[in-house]
This record gives sequence, structure tokens and C-alpha cells, in this order.
Amino acid sequence: MAATQARQATTARGVLYVHSAPRALSPHVEWAVGRALGLAVNFDWSDQPVLPGAQRAEFQWEGTRGTGAVLASALRGWDHLRYEVTEDAGFGTDGGRWLHTPGLGIFFAQTDTAGNVVIPEDRLRNAMELAGANALALHRELRLALGQAWDDELEPFRHASDFNAVVWLHQVG
Repeated sequence: MAATQARQATTARGVLYVHSAPRALSPHVEWAVGRALGLAVNFDWSDQPVLPGAQRAEFQWEGTRGTGAVLASALRGWDHLRYEVTEDAGFGTDGGRWLHTPGLGIFFAQTDTAGNVVIPEDRLRNAMELAGANALALHRELRLALGQAWDDELEPFRHASDFNAVVWLHQVG
């Protein structure tokens, strides 16, 4: 029993969602992820209907605790990528969520066993201090702590899969 718990405490699982990558960059993304994991990977790429010419992929990974951060770091700074890395919470450990968009850069949040974002006490206190008595400023600080801007930008890309009946209207101009 103790050996099983020790293995569970050091083993992590998660998902890498590449929400959009230019077609020419796709093999480079696979190479970067493979280097981070220490093994060759092949993604099942599909077209990203939200952004013509872009592709999307989902990849389930398993590794040691902290692999989510390693994956997010391996892709950080690639200005043309939109991606999300999750690392599930484990026995005695929090999980994590890394979001990246070209315009916003990278965002990290701790997650609990249900996948909810956990905002540490110090971050909440800082938000309250920065906002003072201004309710709108507090709202802005809490949205920042939750990564709302990243979620807002990634949401259309998350829902644009073959399994969702989404009709995209493009502005003609």
C-alpha cells in the first residue's frame, strides 16, 4: 500500500491541448513535446475551423510530478501557438493549468482535485490591497487571478471540434 501511494505521489497525468498551431509548426510542436517527455510523440492533428490554416490536437501524457510545467515551458514563447496544459491533482499534491495565447503570453493556476482553479490566500490579499474600496478594481484583479482573459480568448478554440456543431461567420470586408 505504501509503495502504491509513493508511486501515485510522484506520477502525474494530464492533457496538452494545442488549440491552434500553424500547419508548418506542427512537427516542431511534436518535437518539443517529445524532448520534454523524453520520448517520440505523434499527434492526431485536425483542422482548426476558428482559424483557417491552423491545426489543433489533444495529447494525453503521463510523467513525474511537474511534467505539466516542463511541457508548458517547452512551448512557451512560441508566438503563433494557443495551447493549454493540465496536470491533474494527485495524492497529496495540487494540480496545475497553464494557458498560452499569442497576445497574452502564459498564465498558470493551481487546481484542486475537481479541476477548479485555486487562488492562494496571498494572491487574494494582494488583489484586495490593490483594489482598496473600489469594487470594479477588485473584480478586475480577481478576473486576472482566475485567468479570465486567457479563458475568454481560448473558449472559441476549445469548442471548435468535429464533435461540436459550430457555424463560424467570417467578416467580409
